Amino acid sequence: MRRFSWFNATSLTLGFVFLYLPMVILIIYSFNASKLVTVWAGFSTRWYGALFQNEAFLNAAWVTLKVAVASSTLATMLGTMAAYVLVRGGRFLGRTLFSGMIYAPLVMPEVITGLSLLLLFIGIGLDRGILTIVLAHTTFSMCYVSVVVSSRLVSFDRSLEEAALDLGCSPWDAFRLVTLPIIAPAVISGWLLAFTLSLDDLVIASFTAGPSATTLPIRIFSAVRLGVSPEINALSTIMISIVTIGVISASLISKRNSLRLRKEAQAAERATG
Repeated sequence: MRRFSWFNATSLTLGFVFLYLPMVILIIYSFNASKLVTVWAGFSTRWYGALFQNEAFLNAAWVTLKVAVASSTLATMLGTMAAYVLVRGGRFLGRTLFSGMIYAPLVMPEVITGLSLLLLFIGIGLDRGILTIVLAHTTFSMCYVSVVVSSRLVSFDRSLEEAALDLGCSPWDAFRLVTLPIIAPAVISGWLLAFTLSLDDLVIASFTAGPSATTLPIRIFSAVRLGVSPEINALSTIMISIVTIGVISASLISKRNSLRLRKEAQAAERATG
C-alpha cells in the first residue's frame, strides 16, 4: 500500500480548506452584530431574529421546501422505475431512445431545459407556479436518481428474488419485500441528491416560476444584486445546517440498515449450516 505522505496530507488539507472555509466564514459572520458583512463588530443573533420577521424570505423558503419535497419524491419514484426497466428489462424496442431520454438532462444545458419547459407550459396553457416548478425539477433530477439506483441494481444478487418467487411471492411482493429493502440506501441517496438539486436550482426555476411562487434561490439572487445582507448569511447558515443534518441522518440510517441486513444474512447462513 502507498504511504500517506506529507504531500498527500497537505493536498488533502488544502482541498478541504478551499471547499469548506467559505462556508465556515459565512457561518461565523451570520452572528456578526454589524450590518457590514466584512466587518466584525461582536457576537449577536439579531439577524436570525430579523430573518424570521422577513415575510419575503419566509414565503420563498416555504415554497422551496414544498417544491423540493414533492419533486424529489416524484423523481425518486420515476427514477427508480426507470432504472429497474433499464437494468431488468433486457433489450426491447425503443430501449436506446428510452435511455437517451432518461439521461438527456445530465448533459443538457439548464438554460435549454428551462426554456423548453417554459414553452411547453405556455403551449398547454398551464399557469406558472408551484406545480410547474415541481414538474420541471422532477424532469431534470429523476435522471440522477436513475443513475444512482441503476448502479445498485447492476450488482444486485437476483437469486434472492428468484428464491422469493419460488417461495410463493408475486413479482410485486418480491420487489417490495426483497429488492426494495436491499436497494433502499441507493434510493435514499437518490432522494437526497434530488432534494439538494431542487434546493439549489436557480436557472430552471427562474423560467418556470410565476409571480405567485418564488423560490429561495431566486429571492436570494435578487437580494444579492443590491448587496449582501447579514440576513442572507443567517439564512445560508440555516440551510447548511439542515442539509448537514439530513446527510448525517441518511448515512446513519443506511449504515443501520446495512448492519441489520448483514446480521440477518449471517443468521440465515448459521441456520442453514
